Amino acid sequence: MLAWQERFMQTDLETSIFTIVVLIFSIIIHEVAHGYAANSLGDPTAKLSGRLTMNPLPHIDPIGSVLLPGLLVLTSAGMLFGWAKPVPYNPYNLKNRRWGEAIVGIAGVATNLLLAVLFALLAKVAYASGAPVFGDLSAIIVYVNLFLGLFNLIPFPPLDGFTVLRGVLPGRYAMSLRNLEERFLGGGIFSLLLFLIVFSYFFVQPFAQFVLSVFRFLMF
Repeated sequence: MLAWQERFMQTDLETSIFTIVVLIFSIIIHEVAHGYAANSLGDPTAKLSGRLTMNPLPHIDPIGSVLLPGLLVLTSAGMLFGWAKPVPYNPYNLKNRRWGEAIVGIAGVATNLLLAVLFALLAKVAYASGAPVFGDLSAIIVYVNLFLGLFNLIPFPPLDGFTVLRGVLPGRYAMSLRNLEERFLGGGIFSLLLFLIVFSYFFVQPFAQFVLSVFRFLMF
C-alpha cells in the first residue's frame, strides 16, 4: 500500500469531523448545481427561492445534512450518504423540454465528480511538493465527492440517476417512471430508509470497492 493510502485509511476524531464537514458542503454544492442548471435552462425557481447560495443555512436538513452523515462517518458504516433540502425547480419552465430534466439531474453528479478530479490533482501536487497534510485533506475531498457522485448515479428514486433515466426515455416510459417515483416518495422517510437498509445490506461492499478503485485510479 502506498504511503498516502496508509495515511488516508487511518481515521481519528479530527479526520472524522473534517469528513463530515466535507460531506455536508459537498451535498450542498450538489444541490446548488441543480439550481444553477435549472436557472440556465430558463427556470428561475431556485434563484427566486434564495437557494443559489453557498450559505449552508437555507440548504441544511437537520437529519439528512447533519445527523445521518455524522452517524455514517463516526460509525465507519462503509457508505457516505445524506441530503440537503431539495433545490426547487419547475420542469415546465425549462427551455429544453426534451432533455431539460436530465440536464438538471446530472448537474449535481457532474459537479461532485469534477470536484473529485480537481482535488485529486491538488492532492498529487501536494504529496509531490512535500505537503502531506494538505494532500490527505484533499484525498478525503476526492473520496467523499466520488462516493456521493457515483451513489447518486444509481437509477433508483429519488436519486439523480433515476431522474436522468426518466429524462432520456420516451414519453410513455418516462411517465411510468414518474408514477413510480411519486409512489416511492409517497412513502416519505420510510421508503428512503428501506432503500438504504437494502443497499447497505446487499450492495454497499461491492459499491464501496468500486468507488475505492476509481479513487485509486485518480490518485495514482
